[in-house]
Amino acid sequence: MNRQWSRRLALGASGLVALSILSLVGPWTGGSQAGAATAHAAGPPASDNFWLATPSGSLNGFGVPSLGSPAHLNQPVVALAATSDTQGYWMVASDGGVFTYGDAAFYGSTGAIALNRPIVGMASTPDGHGYWLVASDGGVFAFGDAAFYGSTAGDPEDPVERVVPTRTGHGYWVVQQNGTATAFGDATAANPPTLALLMQPVTPGDKAVQFAFQQLGKPYIWGGNGPVGYDCSGLTLASWSHGAGITFARVANDQFHTAGTAVAMGDLRAGDLVFWGTSATDWTSVYHTALYVGGDRIVEATGDHVQLNDLGQWGTGDLMPNARRP
Repeated sequence: MNRQWSRRLALGASGLVALSILSLVGPWTGGSQAGAATAHAAGPPASDNFWLATPSGSLNGFGVPSLGSPAHLNQPVVALAATSDTQGYWMVASDGGVFTYGDAAFYGSTGAIALNRPIVGMASTPDGHGYWLVASDGGVFAFGDAAFYGSTAGDPEDPVERVVPTRTGHGYWVVQQNGTATAFGDATAANPPTLALLMQPVTPGDKAVQFAFQQLGKPYIWGGNGPVGYDCSGLTLASWSHGAGITFARVANDQFHTAGTAVAMGDLRAGDLVFWGTSATDWTSVYHTALYVGGDRIVEATGDHVQLNDLGQWGTGDLMPNARRP
């Protein structure tokens, strides 16, 4: 059984670091998940004593020696993971080829498998005697003493970016780039850790979400269409028109009535419009709208500024029965 968490994870700007400096792993000691570092961000803030890898496979050690890097790659390196004693590390390429250095042992790879989607992440087990690889479609591959607890293969609304193990190694979260974390094994009984993610827009909805994130903190202005400030429907319209080049009605109730197509609340994707009204059967009763961003979180213009909130912050009493996808 898996569990999808309604928790938003930190998102970074698209393409800034992911395309040039890919993986950062620090050989620190202590902490709750030593050796469970994966691509893009891992462990405590780096000061010194860490390794830095690039897609070309080159690796630099800061405060620690480099233990080696691939001499030849068929596909770019996408992740780096440290062993439990931090005396070695694994690198994985997008075709699933695994490279070992220091005391990191080889337990297997997907290099000879015809993958549906490329490998994007890697994480080691707590004892360092195994590891998981995850593909962008949510497929999970387990090697060594890493057990397979499930996957989201073929299901994710947005590309998967990471697999994050629990402290025990008896479960993990499969994390999409929009922050939706699906739990397997004993992860279903725990909260996912705080993570840093890099979001690269794939869908028009992703582009709308990125625009909305750029408006966070701007003031709420009644009738505001930006760029200084927004009201609720002004923000949703601006996010789609500026972010994805798609326009629709200006007022919240008209958006609910006519924008794009109706979407069941159980099928929400990044960028969908969600609404609140006083009558579930009367579109003219809609009084508020927001942009769904994934992980059961929304960006909305409410109160005195544009903010990131939980979809269910006010309960479900006034939440309209369907969303709209422009």
